[in-house]
Amino acid sequence: MELGLYTFADSMSSPLTGETVSPAQRLRNLIEEIELADQVGLDVFGVGEHHRPEYAVSTPAVVLAAAAERTKKIRLTSAVSVLSSDDPVRVFQNFATLDLLSGGRAEIMAGRGSFIESFPLFGYDLDDYDQLFNEKLDLLLRLRKDVRVTWSGQHRPAIDGLGVYPRPIQDPLPVWVAVGGTPASMVRAGTLGLPLALAIIGGEPARFAPSVNLYRDAAQRSGHDINTLPVGINSHGYIADTSQAARDEHAPFHMAMMGKLAVERGWPRSGRREYDASTSLRGALVVGSPEEVIEKILFQHEVLGHQRFLMQISIGALPHDKVLHAIELFGTKVAPVIRRETASTAAVDTRA
Repeated sequence: MELGLYTFADSMSSPLTGETVSPAQRLRNLIEEIELADQVGLDVFGVGEHHRPEYAVSTPAVVLAAAAERTKKIRLTSAVSVLSSDDPVRVFQNFATLDLLSGGRAEIMAGRGSFIESFPLFGYDLDDYDQLFNEKLDLLLRLRKDVRVTWSGQHRPAIDGLGVYPRPIQDPLPVWVAVGGTPASMVRAGTLGLPLALAIIGGEPARFAPSVNLYRDAAQRSGHDINTLPVGINSHGYIADTSQAARDEHAPFHMAMMGKLAVERGWPRSGRREYDASTSLRGALVVGSPEEVIEKILFQHEVLGHQRFLMQISIGALPHDKVLHAIELFGTKVAPVIRRETASTAAVDTRA
């Protein structure tokens, strides 16, 4: 199994001190996190795209290009690129450039995004939400397949036999589809034969097993070999030396972030009791000592059969030194055991 991290580069105020890390400092911290992840042998680092004041990254490819010059082996992906409100030509060119700079380590994780600010910002109508993603994903896949492209759609000017450059080292440039678990999204990814990145940030991960099966069934019906299509899981998590330290250090920041989202979206507020329940073996939060985290990742692997697991550690205003220690534990204590225990089922090429 491939193991890695993803982040939205949160720059929120601390629920404990009220202090806020500046966007400039948050980006410097982020590069240090990616560099450490590479040094401790993690496989993937993903950076999300947001257009809100509490997140420091709106252009993942720029940040990942900086990280490419400070790393050697780790794969560098968006998590996600909000393709619906972007131009697929520029997305492809940005990540092809990243691929060249990194020596063939770039990936695109394409999604519709969990926030809507980018749509009015770039002049798109939310009523076209689904159609925008379908159309732009079609163009992105055409761009990575052909150097010269002829294409037309409803939401972007047509392209008539034009070349798109530069071309990446990897052929094809890896494109994953990021989903939240809706059946239509699962079927779309499977029908296209694209790797699936599934976000699990609440509830019981086992309830997503039917969705993963739906994805694999759609892929098989469309003539794709499901043995070559990897599934990745993206979840919130944190690792400390002991179980109690992990929960006590992580809980205030996770609860503050989720509480803010609850107010925005009309979700029910949850407290420490619900948080602790979510860190149990069957819950969504991958939080605990190295031994607990190993047990939880392996349990989820038995249920979902995925080939990649990415953890979002740097959530809210979690202190940078705590994030770095968690990354070190993930790479040195957790990853070797997970790789050994899942080696017999690791045949899928995650660079599809």
